[in-house]
Order: sequence, then C-alpha cells, then structure tokens
Amino acid sequence: MLTREDLAVDPVDASKLLLNATLRADSAEGTVEVRIVEVEAYRGGDDPASHCYRGKTPRNEVMFGPAGHLYVYFVYGMHFCANVVSLTDGVPGAVLLRAGEVISGLELARARRPASRSDAELAKGPARLTSVLGLKADHNGIDLTDPSSPVRLYRGDPVQPDQIRVGPRVGVAVAIDVPWRFWVDGSKAVSSYRRGGKRGVVRVVPTR
Repeated sequence: MLTREDLAVDPVDASKLLLNATLRADSAEGTVEVRIVEVEAYRGGDDPASHCYRGKTPRNEVMFGPAGHLYVYFVYGMHFCANVVSLTDGVPGAVLLRAGEVISGLELARARRPASRSDAELAKGPARLTSVLGLKADHNGIDLTDPSSPVRLYRGDPVQPDQIRVGPRVGVAVAIDVPWRFWVDGSKAVSSYRRGGKRGVVRVVPTR
C-alpha cells in the first residue's frame, strides 16, 4: 500500500506517484478496483482553482490533511468527485482522480454504469470513477493508507517519464493554463479535455 509519508508531498509529485496506482473499494455489493490513469493536482493559497484558495471551510477541511485521506465532494447537484489528500498536516493540497481502468469487479462496475458503451468508458471521468467504485459523501475523510479501511490505495508500477502526458486541468474557471493534469499515454480511459473559464482570466505561474 501507499503510505502517508509517500503522499505527504507536493500535489504535483503526488500526481505522478498516483498514476498506475490502484484504488480498491469494498461494499456490501462487492469489490471494485480501478487503476488510476488520469489525475489533476490542486494546491491551496497559491492555486485559485483549488477549493482551499480562500481558506478552510467545513467542506474542504479534509484537504488540510493529514495526507492519505480521501476528499469527496458533491458537484453540479448530482455527481461525487474523489481526491487523494497530499502535503503535510495543516497545508492544503490534493490530487483529483480523473479517470481509471477497472481491473477487478468488472460485473459490478458495469451494473453501476449501465449506460457505458464500453469497459474503457466505465471510469472515464471523475464522476464515473466514483460511481463505479461506489464512493459517496460518507466516504469523505476515509484513510486510504489504513489496511482495514473499506477504500484502500495501492502502489502501482511506476510510469516511465516518456509515457506521462501533461496538460492544463479540465473545466476549471481560473488558472486555466496551469499544466497540472497528468495522464498515462495511450489509455482509452483518459477523459476528454474541456477548456474552462475565459482565456487569461486568472493565471498563476507553476513552480514545478
């Protein structure tokens, strides 16, 4: 399993570590495991696209650590998104899990996403990923590094640098050109890019 120490790093570094990692979620229905193939990094006070840009709230407090916990939030009144908390306790940062490939529990994943036209589409996008894993609001704050947790995060084979693609984050309203989205080249599960905001509204200079 990945440890808290592994994940207590800058979200940009944690993003690359999470590519090829697997997320395993147990439930009364069964178990589904997904190999992560696309992620996005979010920081705190220096990242206007982050939920923590304006400080701690009841919604985002999990992002303030400790690392290794799951930050789940509700969006558009209908979807859940899941993030892996990084950095150190008290310093906000997280990695959004954007897409994955289902590697076990395929029948349950198909039952949870019956509209998917192919297995590659089952977890293609952050809302689909949480749906196939059965992640909801009550999973917010779960410790992914605890072997007894119902949702656990396992280290994957490192992705070679020439197989990691980098680009701007999807659909954010600000900091739209910051290249903090990372994905595994060639995976059919990687989600489609959708540019957000207006060009040039808010820009930050990435430090990594």
